[in-house]
Amino acid sequence: MTRRLAVLLFVALIALFGLTISGAKPSEKETQDTKPSTGHAEWIPMPTMGGKQFWADELFFRSWRIQRNALTNHCRLLDPSNRRHAWGTFDECRAKLDEIKHERKLPPMTGRAVIVLHGLIRSRESMSRLCEYLDQQGGFTVVDVGYPSTRRTIGEHAKSLARIVENLDRIEEINFVGHSMGNIVVRHYLGDQLDPATGRLRERRIKRMVMLGPPNQGSYLAKALADNGAFGAINGTPGQELGADWAVIEKRLAVPPFEFGVIAGGRGDGSGYNPILPDDDDGTVRVASTHLAGEADFIVLPVLHSFMMSDRRVMDCTLRFLQKGRFRPAKLTPRK
Repeated sequence: MTRRLAVLLFVALIALFGLTISGAKPSEKETQDTKPSTGHAEWIPMPTMGGKQFWADELFFRSWRIQRNALTNHCRLLDPSNRRHAWGTFDECRAKLDEIKHERKLPPMTGRAVIVLHGLIRSRESMSRLCEYLDQQGGFTVVDVGYPSTRRTIGEHAKSLARIVENLDRIEEINFVGHSMGNIVVRHYLGDQLDPATGRLRERRIKRMVMLGPPNQGSYLAKALADNGAFGAINGTPGQELGADWAVIEKRLAVPPFEFGVIAGGRGDGSGYNPILPDDDDGTVRVASTHLAGEADFIVLPVLHSFMMSDRRVMDCTLRFLQKGRFRPAKLTPRK
């Protein structure tokens, strides 16, 4: 591949993701909230300075979140308005949350939950419309996970996801919805959870999963841009894992041992939205790359990769699969 073509591919990828080069570097505000732990909790509620590419959610309770910093490993407790109520170790933050639960008489979470994971370089806000829809129309407890997608390996993201699942104490049923790389994080988590002796998941509450634009066979663009320095700086190690190192990471991924469906974006005409990609695609991921053996249902919708999670058709299909195990409405049987 020529250098000129590599640059062209890189520019196309940035345009499709709606990103800017400056987004790869931590801003001053992001780094202001990442000082090392002092070993004690901080009890005065105060706004955070952002840093979405530095914090991983590890506990969720009614929109309260305990997050771990990807650089310093210390934790913070955020309320639903993203104000910080505690700072220090995970146990210190959890103790503060338990205190708040008691003071405010917050009831435990019960029933059905859906854990939603965004893709590479995105944030939990990119999934907000879908989360609101699943909450209002489906009655799910929605766990909109934020994680520093470019700052840790996919395996490390999977470990944070495991802690979120473990801390959903009273939830009876767990489902997943992932966008793009978020699906690969879930598959790595499942691979970590499989019992080698039985091939069964240790976590028995999981029921269904919907994959939105998943690079289940790796990313064609990430492989093509593997040697591009700017691509590597922006996407970090996960960008390489989805591309040049896919053969290594794929060995750690599991096929979900429960019902799952795949929603791919594409034009349906064999050409796709991105002329650089072969065959049909959503502008970033090839339709052929989204397939995974064992999928219970599969559908291609005319949506772009970066915006599919906010498309009403995608949201309708996602909810229907979580409820019924299929994307399309059941056909009505004519009355005799």
